Amino acid sequence: MNIAMLLQMAAETFPERVALTSSGTHYTYGEIYTAAQKAAQDFSESGCEYVSVLDVSSAAVPIALFGAGIAGVPYVPLNYRLAADELKDLLERISPVYLITNDDQKQLVEGADIKKLSSTDRFLDSVLSGENIEIEAAEGGESVAVQLFTSGTTGKPKAAILRHENLVSYILGSVEFMAADEEQANLVTVPPYHIAGISAVLSSFYAGRRIVQLPDFSPEQWVELCESQSVSNAFVVPTMLSRVMEHIEGLEVKPALTSLKAVAYGGGKMPINIIKLALIAFPHVNFTNAYGLTETSSTIAVLDPDDHREANSSDDPEIHRRLGSVGKPLPSVEIEIRDDEGNVMGHNHAGEIYVRGPQVSGEYLERDAKDGDGWFPTRDAGFIDEDGYLFLSGRADDVIVRGGENISPGEIEEVLLAHDDVTDAMVLGIPSDEWGESVVAVVVLAPDVDVHIADLQAMVREKLRSSRVPEQILFEKELPYNEMGKLIRRQIKALFL
Repeated sequence: MNIAMLLQMAAETFPERVALTSSGTHYTYGEIYTAAQKAAQDFSESGCEYVSVLDVSSAAVPIALFGAGIAGVPYVPLNYRLAADELKDLLERISPVYLITNDDQKQLVEGADIKKLSSTDRFLDSVLSGENIEIEAAEGGESVAVQLFTSGTTGKPKAAILRHENLVSYILGSVEFMAADEEQANLVTVPPYHIAGISAVLSSFYAGRRIVQLPDFSPEQWVELCESQSVSNAFVVPTMLSRVMEHIEGLEVKPALTSLKAVAYGGGKMPINIIKLALIAFPHVNFTNAYGLTETSSTIAVLDPDDHREANSSDDPEIHRRLGSVGKPLPSVEIEIRDDEGNVMGHNHAGEIYVRGPQVSGEYLERDAKDGDGWFPTRDAGFIDEDGYLFLSGRADDVIVRGGENISPGEIEEVLLAHDDVTDAMVLGIPSDEWGESVVAVVVLAPDVDVHIADLQAMVREKLRSSRVPEQILFEKELPYNEMGKLIRRQIKALFL
């Protein structure tokens, strides 16, 4: 099945229903589908082998995504925050490409090998006007639907491959067709080059839920759009929710956000104090923690609204700590925790997270990372408790090896974040002549409080053991995150080296 069928089904069922609101303009499912067909014709006639969008969110994103699917060529959104040299390197890897970009970005890609270059405005003018056409979609199934370049901190970005069957499997297994009421709207703030941006388009269109785009996030605009567009659903990364809560706390008149019914979050570790604040401020909102990766076509585990409420209100420490978990695997997904030798670990034993299922691609243009049984090593570290809840403890690559002992930064961060005056924390290892690596930490405190380093060290020593105690603790105003809420560890590490 081709991903374009998801749009076609929606367009044939509710052609006049609004599918997208972008910069104040409304587009129906019928209009998006017709535009995607015209785009597909243009892509095919150009002779391109890839379709790429280098721009912020606009109507061009879903049209190009579905149009590429109809034409049978991979869709490759590019990070508009990259430098010119980085962009040219990526464009060389997807040549010959049909590139859709804005006038400012055009200057950055001059000299690149581009089959056809179109401005975003000209592309939209072309596909949203003129005579309607009917084009049969190319075969989907095992062919490549989307190619996403991973944002690794070192080395050449890997090209993650998502086939039509992976994406369709995820949507059919997690979304009910046209289940949303016509008045429901999903506020999308994540960048279009991220898997969360791709899945937002596919899942919202299949559910019949209108997308409201916010190309450049700000907490003020987020709240304003929630109110003016009667937003019912939203997806945020932890840093976004933190900024929204900070903004709301600073307002004399607090917005009720009565239309908002569900907020999903993911992309990074959510500070416990932030989600607790949100649960108190908006008791009518269903919060969901969604954990997934590019290579898994988005979400593979969820902590659902009932889990949030039960964990937040429970006096049982084992239940309460679930608020810091990512929930349980989707029914169509299998998850295992393995040690360094590949042995499957029991409950509450940390190791690397492996995942298997039809939505799991685990594939790169360069190689297939799955093993012979279809298991994909996520490189995320974590454990599963007795009740099946998955807890993340950082990247497997971030494990600190101190004196031959493997130490998970996540377990130390969890202790530090339990302090009432600590709002954020990061633990890492730095080179040590004596131990190989020593444990250090960077801590963010709440405003106008003073915490002694020795007190934090004592907390870790009491909860864990002496080998886990950070030898150095630095206080910073904030930690560096990327646009998807991932900690940029290399910046923090530079403070100690």
